[in-house]
Amino acid sequence: MRMFRSLILALCCGLLAGITPTFAEEPAAQKAVLVTGASSGIGLRIVETLAKQGFYVYAGARKAEDLERLDAMSNVRSVKLDVTMQEDVDAAADLVRREGRGLWGIVNNAGVVTLAPLVGGSEPAVRTTLDVNVLGPVRVNNAFLPLLLESGGRTTIIGSISGYIAEGEDGGYSASKFAVEGYTDSLAAELEKSGVHVSIVEPGAYKSEIREKMVAQLLAAADAGAVELDDAGRAELLRTKFGNAELKEPDEVAEAVVHAMSSDRPKRRYMVTPNEEQARMTISAALQRLLELNEDQAYSYDRDQLVAMLDELLEKQRAGR
Repeated sequence: MRMFRSLILALCCGLLAGITPTFAEEPAAQKAVLVTGASSGIGLRIVETLAKQGFYVYAGARKAEDLERLDAMSNVRSVKLDVTMQEDVDAAADLVRREGRGLWGIVNNAGVVTLAPLVGGSEPAVRTTLDVNVLGPVRVNNAFLPLLLESGGRTTIIGSISGYIAEGEDGGYSASKFAVEGYTDSLAAELEKSGVHVSIVEPGAYKSEIREKMVAQLLAAADAGAVELDDAGRAELLRTKFGNAELKEPDEVAEAVVHAMSSDRPKRRYMVTPNEEQARMTISAALQRLLELNEDQAYSYDRDQLVAMLDELLEKQRAGR
Protein backbone atom coordinates (compact mmCIF):
# COMPACT_ATOMS: atom_id res chain seq x y z
CA MET A 1 0.00 0.00 0.00
CA ARG A 2 2.99 2.40 0.09
CA MET A 3 2.51 2.82 -3.64
CA PHE A 4 -1.15 3.75 -3.21
CA ARG A 5 -0.37 6.12 -0.34
CA SER A 6 2.34 8.06 -2.19
CA LEU A 7 0.38 7.97 -5.45
CA ILE A 8 -2.67 9.45 -3.73
CA LEU A 9 -0.45 12.12 -2.16
CA ALA A 10 1.20 13.05 -5.43
CA LEU A 11 -1.95 12.99 -7.57
CA CYS A 12 -3.93 15.50 -5.55
CA CYS A 13 -2.83 18.44 -7.59
CA GLY A 14 -4.67 20.22 -10.37
CA LEU A 15 -7.06 18.34 -12.65
CA LEU A 16 -10.61 18.44 -14.05
CA ALA A 17 -11.83 20.21 -17.21
CA GLY A 18 -14.71 21.97 -19.00
CA ILE A 19 -16.15 25.26 -20.71
CA THR A 20 -18.90 27.67 -22.40
CA PRO A 21 -19.93 31.47 -23.15
CA THR A 22 -20.96 34.75 -21.20
CA PHE A 23 -20.52 38.50 -21.81
CA ALA A 24 -19.68 41.61 -19.77
CA GLU A 25 -18.54 45.17 -20.35
CA GLU A 26 -15.28 45.95 -18.58
CA PRO A 27 -12.59 48.62 -18.84
CA ALA A 28 -10.21 48.14 -21.77
CA ALA A 29 -7.27 47.89 -19.37
CA GLN A 30 -8.68 44.78 -17.68
CA LYS A 31 -6.50 41.78 -18.52
CA ALA A 32 -8.21 38.61 -19.71
CA VAL A 33 -7.07 35.10 -18.78
CA LEU A 34 -8.29 31.73 -20.07
CA VAL A 35 -8.52 28.91 -17.51
CA THR A 36 -9.17 25.38 -18.76
CA GLY A 37 -10.74 22.73 -16.52
CA ALA A 38 -12.51 25.45 -14.55
CA SER A 39 -15.60 23.60 -13.37
CA SER A 40 -14.37 22.47 -9.95
CA GLY A 41 -11.40 21.86 -7.69
CA ILE A 42 -8.20 23.81 -8.24
CA GLY A 43 -9.43 25.16 -11.57
CA LEU A 44 -12.51 26.73 -10.01
CA ARG A 45 -10.45 28.23 -7.19
CA ILE A 46 -8.09 29.75 -9.76
CA VAL A 47 -11.04 31.30 -11.60
CA GLU A 48 -12.48 32.74 -8.38
CA THR A 49 -9.14 34.17 -7.27
CA LEU A 50 -8.24 35.73 -10.63
CA ALA A 51 -11.70 37.28 -10.93
CA LYS A 52 -11.43 38.77 -7.44
CA GLN A 53 -8.01 40.17 -8.38
CA GLY A 54 -9.61 42.09 -11.23
CA PHE A 55 -8.86 39.81 -14.17
CA TYR A 56 -11.55 38.98 -16.71
CA VAL A 57 -11.66 35.17 -16.83
CA TYR A 58 -12.69 32.95 -19.72
CA ALA A 59 -13.54 29.77 -17.82
CA GLY A 60 -13.43 26.54 -19.80
CA ALA A 61 -15.77 23.67 -18.99
CA ARG A 62 -17.68 20.92 -20.80
CA LYS A 63 -21.02 20.43 -19.05
CA ALA A 64 -23.96 22.80 -19.54
CA GLU A 65 -24.66 23.06 -15.80
CA ASP A 66 -21.03 24.00 -15.10
CA LEU A 67 -21.07 26.62 -17.85
CA GLU A 68 -24.23 28.15 -16.43
CA ARG A 69 -22.76 28.26 -12.93
CA LEU A 70 -19.56 29.91 -14.16
CA ASP A 71 -21.52 32.52 -16.14
CA ALA A 72 -23.20 33.61 -12.91
CA MET A 73 -19.86 34.73 -11.47
CA SER A 74 -18.65 38.32 -11.69
CA ASN A 75 -15.79 38.96 -14.18
CA VAL A 76 -16.25 35.47 -15.65
CA ARG A 77 -17.48 34.21 -19.01
CA SER A 78 -17.81 30.50 -19.55
CA VAL A 79 -16.42 28.85 -22.67
CA LYS A 80 -17.37 25.39 -23.87
CA LEU A 81 -14.04 23.67 -24.08
CA ASP A 82 -12.88 20.08 -24.27
CA VAL A 83 -9.11 20.28 -24.67
CA THR A 84 -9.04 16.94 -26.53
CA MET A 85 -11.28 18.35 -29.29
CA GLN A 86 -9.48 20.60 -31.75
CA GLU A 87 -12.80 22.06 -32.94
CA ASP A 88 -13.63 23.12 -29.37
CA VAL A 89 -10.21 24.74 -28.95
CA ASP A 90 -10.46 26.57 -32.28
CA ALA A 91 -14.00 27.77 -31.51
CA ALA A 92 -12.88 29.08 -28.11
CA ALA A 93 -9.99 30.96 -29.70
CA ASP A 94 -12.37 32.48 -32.27
CA LEU A 95 -14.77 33.53 -29.51
CA VAL A 96 -12.06 35.26 -27.50
CA ARG A 97 -10.74 36.96 -30.62
CA ARG A 98 -14.22 38.25 -31.54
CA GLU A 99 -14.75 39.59 -28.02
CA GLY A 100 -12.04 42.12 -28.77
CA ARG A 101 -10.56 42.43 -25.29
CA GLY A 102 -7.46 40.44 -26.19
CA LEU A 103 -5.87 37.75 -24.04
CA TRP A 104 -3.14 38.26 -21.46
CA GLY A 105 -2.79 34.77 -20.05
CA ILE A 106 -3.58 31.06 -20.28
CA VAL A 107 -3.84 28.67 -17.33
CA ASN A 108 -3.73 25.11 -18.65
CA ASN A 109 -5.43 23.36 -15.75
CA ALA A 110 -7.56 20.65 -17.42
CA GLY A 111 -6.32 17.18 -16.55
CA VAL A 112 -7.29 13.60 -15.80
CA VAL A 113 -6.11 10.61 -13.79
CA THR A 114 -6.79 7.18 -15.24
CA LEU A 115 -5.38 4.61 -12.86
CA ALA A 116 -4.15 1.50 -14.66
CA PRO A 117 -1.00 -0.63 -14.78
CA LEU A 118 1.55 0.31 -17.43
CA VAL A 119 1.92 -3.32 -18.48
CA GLY A 120 -0.72 -5.54 -19.97
CA GLY A 121 -3.24 -3.70 -22.10
CA SER A 122 -2.84 -0.23 -20.57
CA GLU A 123 -2.36 1.69 -23.83
CA PRO A 124 -5.91 3.18 -23.98
CA ALA A 125 -5.58 4.58 -20.45
CA VAL A 126 -2.15 6.03 -21.20
CA ARG A 127 -3.38 7.56 -24.46
CA THR A 128 -6.28 9.24 -22.66
CA THR A 129 -4.03 10.63 -19.96
CA LEU A 130 -1.46 12.01 -22.40
CA ASP A 131 -4.15 13.38 -24.72
CA VAL A 132 -5.63 15.54 -21.97
CA ASN A 133 -2.62 16.33 -19.79
CA VAL A 134 0.02 16.89 -22.47
CA LEU A 135 -1.59 17.42 -25.85
CA GLY A 136 -4.35 19.51 -24.29
CA PRO A 137 -1.96 22.34 -23.32
CA VAL A 138 -0.21 22.01 -26.70
CA ARG A 139 -3.51 22.50 -28.55
CA VAL A 140 -4.61 25.39 -26.36
CA ASN A 141 -1.29 27.23 -26.43
CA ASN A 142 -0.98 26.87 -30.20
CA ALA A 143 -4.51 28.12 -30.85
CA PHE A 144 -4.23 31.15 -28.57
CA LEU A 145 -0.56 32.01 -29.20
CA PRO A 146 -1.33 34.82 -31.71
CA LEU A 147 -3.31 36.61 -28.98
CA LEU A 148 -0.49 36.15 -26.46
CA LEU A 149 2.05 37.47 -28.93
CA GLU A 150 -0.08 40.58 -29.38
CA SER A 151 -0.30 41.19 -25.63
CA GLY A 152 3.17 39.97 -24.63
CA GLY A 153 1.35 37.86 -22.05
CA ARG A 154 1.88 34.62 -20.15
CA THR A 155 0.97 30.95 -20.29
CA THR A 156 1.23 28.48 -17.43
CA ILE A 157 0.45 24.81 -16.85
CA ILE A 158 -0.84 23.25 -13.65
CA GLY A 159 1.63 20.42 -13.33
CA SER A 160 2.17 18.36 -10.19
CA ILE A 161 4.81 17.12 -7.83
CA SER A 162 4.10 13.87 -9.72
CA GLY A 163 6.32 15.46 -12.34
CA TYR A 164 9.18 14.57 -9.98
CA ILE A 165 7.78 11.59 -8.06
CA ALA A 166 6.74 8.62 -10.20
CA GLU A 167 4.61 5.68 -9.10
CA GLY A 168 3.37 2.50 -10.74
CA GLU A 169 -0.14 1.71 -11.95
CA ASP A 170 -0.97 5.38 -12.53
CA GLY A 171 -2.09 5.04 -16.14
CA GLY A 172 0.73 7.30 -17.30
CA TYR A 173 -0.18 10.19 -14.99
CA SER A 174 3.37 10.70 -13.73
CA ALA A 175 4.66 10.36 -17.29
CA SER A 176 2.27 13.12 -18.37
CA LYS A 177 3.44 15.43 -15.60
CA PHE A 178 7.11 14.73 -16.38
CA ALA A 179 6.25 15.52 -20.01
CA VAL A 180 4.79 18.94 -19.27
CA GLU A 181 7.93 19.82 -17.31
CA GLY A 182 9.95 19.33 -20.49
CA TYR A 183 7.28 20.98 -22.63
CA THR A 184 7.40 24.05 -20.38
CA ASP A 185 11.15 24.43 -20.82
CA SER A 186 11.05 23.80 -24.58
CA LEU A 187 8.20 26.27 -25.10
CA ALA A 188 9.99 28.86 -22.97
CA ALA A 189 13.10 28.47 -25.14
CA GLU A 190 11.06 28.92 -28.33
CA LEU A 191 9.27 32.00 -27.00
CA GLU A 192 12.25 33.54 -25.19
CA LYS A 193 12.50 36.54 -27.54
CA SER A 194 8.76 36.93 -28.11
CA GLY A 195 7.88 38.62 -24.82
CA VAL A 196 5.57 35.75 -23.82
CA HIS A 197 6.47 34.22 -20.43
CA VAL A 198 6.06 30.48 -19.83
CA SER A 199 5.72 28.85 -16.40
CA ILE A 200 4.48 25.76 -14.58
CA VAL A 201 2.80 25.43 -11.18
CA GLU A 202 3.45 22.13 -9.37
CA PRO A 203 0.96 21.53 -6.53
CA GLY A 204 1.12 18.90 -3.85
CA ALA A 205 -1.91 17.41 -2.06
CA TYR A 206 -4.66 19.99 -1.65
CA LYS A 207 -8.39 19.53 -1.23
CA SER A 208 -9.89 18.50 -4.55
CA GLU A 209 -12.69 16.38 -5.93
CA ILE A 210 -10.02 14.46 -7.77
CA ARG A 211 -9.24 12.57 -4.54
CA GLU A 212 -12.70 11.12 -4.21
CA LYS A 213 -12.88 10.34 -7.92
CA MET A 214 -9.51 8.62 -7.75
CA VAL A 215 -10.47 6.52 -4.73
CA ALA A 216 -13.74 5.51 -6.38
CA GLN A 217 -11.81 4.49 -9.49
CA LEU A 218 -9.38 2.38 -7.49
CA LEU A 219 -12.16 0.67 -5.55
CA ALA A 220 -14.03 -0.08 -8.78
CA ALA A 221 -10.85 -1.49 -10.33
CA ALA A 222 -10.33 -3.69 -7.26
CA ASP A 223 -13.92 -4.93 -7.41
CA ALA A 224 -13.38 -5.81 -11.09
CA GLY A 225 -10.19 -7.69 -10.26
CA ALA A 226 -7.96 -5.32 -12.21
CA VAL A 227 -6.08 -4.22 -9.06
CA GLU A 228 -5.15 -6.30 -6.02
CA LEU A 229 -6.49 -4.66 -2.86
CA ASP A 230 -6.77 -6.34 0.53
CA ASP A 231 -9.04 -5.24 3.39
CA ALA A 232 -6.34 -3.04 4.93
CA GLY A 233 -5.73 -1.34 1.59
CA ARG A 234 -9.44 -0.76 1.06
CA ALA A 235 -9.73 0.78 4.52
CA GLU A 236 -6.78 3.07 3.82
CA LEU A 237 -8.34 4.24 0.56
CA LEU A 238 -11.61 5.01 2.32
CA ARG A 239 -9.72 7.00 4.96
CA THR A 240 -8.06 8.92 2.15
CA LYS A 241 -11.41 9.65 0.54
CA PHE A 242 -13.01 10.94 3.69
CA GLY A 243 -9.78 12.66 4.72
CA ASN A 244 -10.09 14.99 1.74
CA ALA A 245 -12.10 17.40 3.89
CA GLU A 246 -9.11 17.75 6.23
CA LEU A 247 -6.75 18.90 3.49
CA LYS A 248 -5.97 22.54 2.87
CA GLU A 249 -7.99 24.46 0.34
CA PRO A 250 -5.96 25.14 -2.85
CA ASP A 251 -5.67 28.87 -2.12
CA GLU A 252 -1.87 28.74 -2.30
CA VAL A 253 -2.04 27.19 -5.76
CA ALA A 254 -4.33 29.98 -6.96
CA GLU A 255 -2.01 32.59 -5.41
CA ALA A 256 0.92 31.10 -7.34
CA VAL A 257 -1.09 31.48 -10.56
CA VAL A 258 -1.87 35.11 -9.70
CA HIS A 259 1.88 35.71 -9.26
CA ALA A 260 2.61 34.04 -12.59
CA MET A 261 -0.01 36.22 -14.27
CA SER A 262 0.76 39.55 -12.58
CA SER A 263 4.33 39.72 -11.26
CA ASP A 264 6.92 41.89 -12.99
CA ARG A 265 9.33 38.99 -12.40
CA PRO A 266 7.33 35.77 -12.84
CA LYS A 267 9.17 32.52 -12.11
CA ARG A 268 9.59 29.52 -14.39
CA ARG A 269 8.51 27.05 -11.69
CA TYR A 270 6.15 27.34 -8.73
CA MET A 271 6.24 24.30 -6.47
CA VAL A 272 3.37 24.71 -4.00
CA THR A 273 2.93 22.16 -1.21
CA PRO A 274 0.74 22.28 1.88
CA ASN A 275 3.55 21.18 4.20
CA GLU A 276 7.32 20.76 4.47
CA GLU A 277 7.11 16.97 4.17
CA GLN A 278 5.81 17.11 0.60
CA ALA A 279 8.33 19.80 -0.35
CA ARG A 280 11.19 17.70 1.02
CA MET A 281 9.88 14.58 -0.70
CA THR A 282 9.79 16.38 -4.06
CA ILE A 283 13.22 18.00 -3.78
CA SER A 284 14.69 14.71 -2.59
CA ALA A 285 13.25 12.90 -5.62
CA ALA A 286 14.80 15.50 -7.94
CA LEU A 287 18.19 15.17 -6.20
CA GLN A 288 18.01 11.36 -6.33
CA ARG A 289 17.53 11.52 -10.08
CA LEU A 290 20.52 13.86 -10.38
CA LEU A 291 22.70 11.45 -8.39
CA GLU A 292 21.62 8.52 -10.56
CA LEU A 293 22.45 10.58 -13.66
CA ASN A 294 25.92 11.34 -12.31
CA GLU A 295 26.73 7.84 -11.06
CA ASP A 296 29.54 5.94 -12.84
CA GLN A 297 29.43 7.99 -16.00
CA ALA A 298 32.55 8.99 -17.92
CA TYR A 299 32.60 12.49 -16.42
CA SER A 300 31.17 11.89 -12.93
CA TYR A 301 31.50 14.80 -10.51
CA ASP A 302 32.49 14.38 -6.89
CA ARG A 303 30.74 16.02 -3.97
CA ASP A 304 32.87 19.16 -3.97
CA GLN A 305 32.33 19.67 -7.69
CA LEU A 306 28.57 19.19 -7.33
CA VAL A 307 28.46 21.67 -4.45
CA ALA A 308 30.45 24.16 -6.52
CA MET A 309 27.93 23.77 -9.35
CA LEU A 310 25.08 24.33 -6.93
CA ASP A 311 26.73 27.45 -5.51
CA GLU A 312 27.22 28.81 -9.02
CA LEU A 313 23.56 28.24 -9.89
CA LEU A 314 22.41 29.83 -6.64
CA GLU A 315 24.53 32.87 -7.38
CA LYS A 316 23.01 33.18 -10.86
CA GLN A 317 19.56 32.85 -9.35
CA ARG A 318 20.27 35.61 -6.81
CA ALA A 319 21.71 37.86 -9.52
CA GLY A 320 18.62 37.37 -11.66
CA ARG A 321 16.21 38.57 -8.99
